[in-house]
Amino acid sequence: MFGIDFSDQQTLWLNITNIALGVVTVVCFVVVGWGVVGEVVARVRKRWGLAASLDDHAFVLPVLGTTMADGGEKLPEEPKP
Repeated sequence: MFGIDFSDQQTLWLNITNIALGVVTVVCFVVVGWGVVGEVVARVRKRWGLAASLDDHAFVLPVLGTTMADGGEKLPEEPKP
């Protein structure tokens, strides 16, 4: 199975270690790739002016740029009891 020799204990543990390290490497690549894609998407949204669409308190006007509905800072949400 997968070219693993089960007769020799040293070889068996070496193969298990190599498989585990391969899985960890793949997981690390996926995590880094996910972060890179997220960063690229955030930069594209910012460049195209879509970043404010994620905030329900701000909106984008072509002449003014990003504006706040009440002209001030967004108030923090009150904690729910």
